[in-house]
Formats: sequence, C-alpha cells, structure tokens
Amino acid sequence: MAGSRSSRLTGTALLAALVVVLDYALKFSGLKIPFPWMPTLKFDFTGIPIALSLLMYGLPSALTTSLVAFVAIVARSGDVVGASMKFAAEFSTVIGLALGLRLMGRFSPRLWKAAGLVFGIVFRVVAMSLANMVVLPAFYGIPVAVAYGMLPLVAAFNVAQGAITILLGVFLDEAVKRRFPTPRA
Repeated sequence: MAGSRSSRLTGTALLAALVVVLDYALKFSGLKIPFPWMPTLKFDFTGIPIALSLLMYGLPSALTTSLVAFVAIVARSGDVVGASMKFAAEFSTVIGLALGLRLMGRFSPRLWKAAGLVFGIVFRVVAMSLANMVVLPAFYGIPVAVAYGMLPLVAAFNVAQGAITILLGVFLDEAVKRRFPTPRA
C-alpha cells in the first residue's frame, strides 16, 4: 500500500478500467465459464483487479473498483439486481481478504496468505448465501424452500470463484512487487 496519493488514484483508475474491459470482453466473447451444476452462475476474472486494488492500494481502492464494476454491469445490461449481486460477491471477498491479512499478518508471513484466502472465501459465501435468500424469492420468484436447496451449489460456486479471485490476485500482486520493488526510505 505504498505510494503517493496520486499513484494510488492512478492505480485505482487503471484497475477499475481493467474491471470494465474484462467484464465487457468476457461477456461479449462468450468466454464466461458456466458452473457445471448451476449454469446460470458463471466464472469470470473481473474480481482479480478488485483484489489487486485491495492488495496494492487498500480497501478504499477495492470499494471504488467494485463500484465501477457495478456501474459497468448496469450500463451493459440494465440488470441492477445482477450488478448488485456481483458487487456484493466481489466486495465481500475483498473485505474478508483484508480482514484476514490484517488479523493474521502480525503472526506469520505464511499464515497471513492462508488467513486472507479463508476469510475472503468465508465472507463471500456467507454474504452471497444471505443475498440469495433475499434476491431469489423477491426478484426471481423462486420459492424459499427451493432457494434453500440451491444454497449448497451457490456456496460451492462462491468457494471456487473466491479462490480464483484471491489466488490470482495475490499471485499477480507478488509478481508486480518482484518486478517493481518499493524503494526503502
């Protein structure tokens, strides 16, 4: 999270733009990968720049890139509910990641990465389970009992998507830090 205010702003803007590019490119190319057991859920990579924005610039940057993703999805599709669900999924992931890194970073460098992964996935699964219990019956007319029955599949998808987002985000963050080390004062 080093750097001046202008570098954080520039980095956040670049990562937010990358979120938009990935969202549009994956949507219009048909490269989003359907979750095999529930094809309405699709894997994508738009969460990776959001995770990178957290790791490189902090939680305000992650919030900004998440909001840009929301706006881009609404602009592309007009689907406010779907965009809200994407925002909730990605932002809950980075909140959990941030909390895990903050809590466990004091103990061990190895532990903080594992804690960030676990916290990020758990936050995402809990947030999306709760969101689906509201959204599915209220906006899609799915009976509550059916929505409860769908939760294990929704959770499995969110575990996988959360792991993709966090692991690739951490990998890319470490690659950037190795390539462009922060000068010591």
